[in-house]
Amino acid sequence: MKFKFNKSSGQASRFILILAVIILIAAIIVYLVIKMAEKPLTPEVIEENPVVVPIYEQTLGNVKFIFISGINRGNTLYASDTKSSYYLSSKKTNLTTVENFIEVKIGAQNMGKFNLEKGSWDIENIVDSEGREFVPLEDYAIKAWLPEEDLCGSLLKPAFNPTPCVKIYEVSRKSTGLKIRVVTGKDNEDIDSRGKDNQTALIDLIITQ
Repeated sequence: MKFKFNKSSGQASRFILILAVIILIAAIIVYLVIKMAEKPLTPEVIEENPVVVPIYEQTLGNVKFIFISGINRGNTLYASDTKSSYYLSSKKTNLTTVENFIEVKIGAQNMGKFNLEKGSWDIENIVDSEGREFVPLEDYAIKAWLPEEDLCGSLLKPAFNPTPCVKIYEVSRKSTGLKIRVVTGKDNEDIDSRGKDNQTALIDLIITQ
C-alpha cells in the first residue's frame, strides 16, 4: 500500500509553526516595550538619625544671646574662690551639694538702633536631654561666687559688646545634653514674670571642668 504525501497539509503545518513563532516574538517585543516604559522603582530610603548641630547663638527680636562659657565646679564652691569684696573680708565657708555646681556665662547684645531697657532680657533654667529643668541659685549664700556687679538683665546699648550674665546652678550628675533657656519680653520690652508673651529659646552648653 502506497502513502501519498499531502503537500497542502505540510504547508499548513509549516504555516502554523511560523505563525506561532511570529506571535511569540511579538509577545516578547510587547513585553520588553512595556517594561522599558515603566518607571524605575524608587530605591528604598533608609532614614538615618539626623545630625543635630549645636546652637550657641540665638536672636530674639533685637537681642542676640551668645554662649560664652560653662564650667563644672564639682560639688563644692570654695570660700577662697569668692569674688565679692564683702565676702572676702568676712568669715569664709565652703558651699557644698550632693550633685554638681554648673556656672554658666551668656552674653547679650543689642542688635537694634535704640536702647533696650533694664529687665528686658535674662537667662533662665538649664534643661537636660530628658527635659529636666534646673533653676539658677539666687539665694544670698550663692552671691559670693558671682560677679560683684550683677549685669543680668541690665540695659543694652546698640552695637555694644555683649553684656555677660553669670549664674550658678545645681545640676544632676546624670544629666547630659545641657542647654540653657534665654528670654526677652514681647517686642524686647520688660519680661513678664507670669511668662505670658515672652520670647524664649535654648542655647547649647559646652561644660568644661
